[in-house]
Amino acid sequence: MNNDPVDSQLIKRIRDNPKYQQLVAKRSRFAWLLSIIMLVIYYAFILVVAFVPNVLGNKLSPDSVISVGIPIGVLIIVIAFVLTGIYVFRANGTFDELARQVKEETK
Repeated sequence: MNNDPVDSQLIKRIRDNPKYQQLVAKRSRFAWLLSIIMLVIYYAFILVVAFVPNVLGNKLSPDSVISVGIPIGVLIIVIAFVLTGIYVFRANGTFDELARQVKEETK
């Protein structure tokens, strides 16, 4: 591990940079928001399975072999992918731009 004083000074400059602090705060808030959304959806599904499973066991139509639970389960998986895509889109835009600005200002 390199304990060069220049490295510690660079780290201090980066941490003290307001844009770095903004980046960390924005990224953290956004990640928590998306995580909470996914957890609420997932645990709502689990609670329905646990307490009123007959709702998910109902058939889509009288002659259908697919129950309501199957498309809802697939929808939850799709929502997880969509939320991941939203995070990646924002990370590649807002977060990368802030990181670039921090890098430019701390050269």
